[in-house]
Amino acid sequence: MGATAGAVWGRTEQQDFRSRVRGTLLGAAVGDALGAPLDGLGLEEIREAHGAEGLTDLASAYGRRGAVTHLTQLTLFSVDGLIRAQVRRDTGAWHPPTDLHRAYRRWAATQSDWGPDERRKDDGWLAREEWLYARRDPARSCLLGFGDEIMGTLDAPKNPGEAGPEAAARSAPFGLLVGWEPQLVMQLAVECAAQTHGHPAAYLAAGAYAVIVHALARGESLDAGVQRALGLLGARPGQQPVTDALQHALGAVRQGMPTPGRVEELAGNATAEGLLAVAVYCALVGEDIRHGLRLAVNHGGPSGVAGALTGGLLGALHGETALPPAWLAELEGRPTVLVLADDFAMEMTQGPALHGPGGSSPGWLARYPRG
Repeated sequence: MGATAGAVWGRTEQQDFRSRVRGTLLGAAVGDALGAPLDGLGLEEIREAHGAEGLTDLASAYGRRGAVTHLTQLTLFSVDGLIRAQVRRDTGAWHPPTDLHRAYRRWAATQSDWGPDERRKDDGWLAREEWLYARRDPARSCLLGFGDEIMGTLDAPKNPGEAGPEAAARSAPFGLLVGWEPQLVMQLAVECAAQTHGHPAAYLAAGAYAVIVHALARGESLDAGVQRALGLLGARPGQQPVTDALQHALGAVRQGMPTPGRVEELAGNATAEGLLAVAVYCALVGEDIRHGLRLAVNHGGPSGVAGALTGGLLGALHGETALPPAWLAELEGRPTVLVLADDFAMEMTQGPALHGPGGSSPGWLARYPRG
């Protein structure tokens, strides 16, 4: 799998890109944390617990406010895998889906081990972050998909009937490959989604989501990103449910004031394409990030996924400084997210200075080993 050469990065472009990377990862994590306390609750239960407007602020989940779920954990390992793929490219071993699978296997180890294993020298720094070893209701499809060394592929996907949204919810980082062409971004996201979610609607929703994030990270509009995703979906077998869901989301924007009922209708049976539609709709109609995220999580569907997908879009669109600071202040793992975001931005904009023919940074290769 190849990629186009990126443009020459000036200082202003680097700073804008870093803000969008931070915004995407922090936005997805904040949305996940906002929605996590509501997972499994119906709309009436949400209103009984939090009032007529539903949840309007971070609430406690897993024993603390601002806690994230396995969705954020996996998103961080997506970033780790993408950086490692770039680093390994120097060796001539260029197959990003394999590097992503290795990264996801490192996540799987956090779900069964007591803590970091210092003997595994190739783990890199992220797998040594102790807070990531908390088990946060990981989806069975993810545990099964990453439970052994066999990597699911489009020809032989893991969990072939799995149509849930979890693979899409870890796919925002693929959209941050701004030097790649959109069709390659979609292909990589699709191939990596098939490692756990084998239903075409699930892996194509992940690909469409990555393409939309990609457009936003390049400074384009949300509508332009959706149209590009629709164009790229057109030739793909099994794309109709995803295409219909995206068009349904666009149509819902014109149907008056947003309501939880409309969000629930878009979510449908909580499949990947339904939650993608929710994220696009909430990002389009939200007055600001806070309003868009509240709309995304206050319904009877999977609130954490809806919040994570919506937050990724809004963060990529507006950058980190538009995110609610009070929510960021309580976000679990924020230091880790920020360091990883900055490392990703540095790798994408200044990779040759970190590893290449002219020499390599030992510190960088210790953080992101080639092994």
